[in-house]
Amino acid sequence: MTQELNIVHTPRAVERLVGGQFVMDGAGVRINRVLTQSLQRRLDPFLMLDAFGSDKPGDYIAGFPEHPHRGFETISYMIAGSMRHRDSAGNEGLITDGGVQWMTAGRGVAHSEMPEQSDGMMEGFQLWLNLPAKDKMTAPWYRDIQDTEIPRFTTGAGVTVQVIAGASHGVQGAVRREGTEPLYLDVNLPANASFEQALPPGHNAFLYVFRGQVLVGDKPVPAGRMAILANSAQADGVRIMAAQDSRLILIAGRPLNEPIAQYGPFVMNTQAEVFQAVEDFRAGRFGA
Repeated sequence: MTQELNIVHTPRAVERLVGGQFVMDGAGVRINRVLTQSLQRRLDPFLMLDAFGSDKPGDYIAGFPEHPHRGFETISYMIAGSMRHRDSAGNEGLITDGGVQWMTAGRGVAHSEMPEQSDGMMEGFQLWLNLPAKDKMTAPWYRDIQDTEIPRFTTGAGVTVQVIAGASHGVQGAVRREGTEPLYLDVNLPANASFEQALPPGHNAFLYVFRGQVLVGDKPVPAGRMAILANSAQADGVRIMAAQDSRLILIAGRPLNEPIAQYGPFVMNTQAEVFQAVEDFRAGRFGA
């Protein structure tokens, strides 16, 4: 993608703001579930976005003991803190400040995500990305991407962008996926700076502000809010301006337009496939 292709002529507007809901997950970790199940069709191919952040160990120290997944990918992004991953396929890794763990559950994997710290700040996101029907039973895959491995650039306006997935302003991200074509950017804007990102008209897109406040068009988006970007055949991207020093994640992807059948950590296309996933897990078939 060239620099010119990131010039936005007709930016998308904000369709609505979402505050999310605080829930307890894992062994008692307090998280803000921003993208909930009710938004899965609207934001296809994305299934869930959790935001977590606390300097109170009681909010995160219990972590996420072993649990199964089938039929989708998980992308864990650590803004601050350290998390260790172990899974039934024999993978083990540690992501620390700024690192990403990208896991394709495929036909099934059981894994744990446990803090490697007993104090300090733990902050980050976990995004669930659906798999096309043809790939749901693919072999599990896993990759740790440390902070230094994530491509980044700085615009003339002083905006720093980390390209986790997809491409931005000619910079290719750490991960690419043909089926869903995800874009995942971490965008850090100085006060009064603006940033433009081209987006295919057919892709669903949203951003989540976790520092400061930005304007998308004339719509203020404060910290702790997700802005769903309106779909329009005429719009060619998004234009963001920082009202103050701000930081956000910008996410977009090509919708699969396939049935979604979900039971907790199993996301398939039919209820029969979900029942099979439960049976396979109980039978111990989520191994290497």
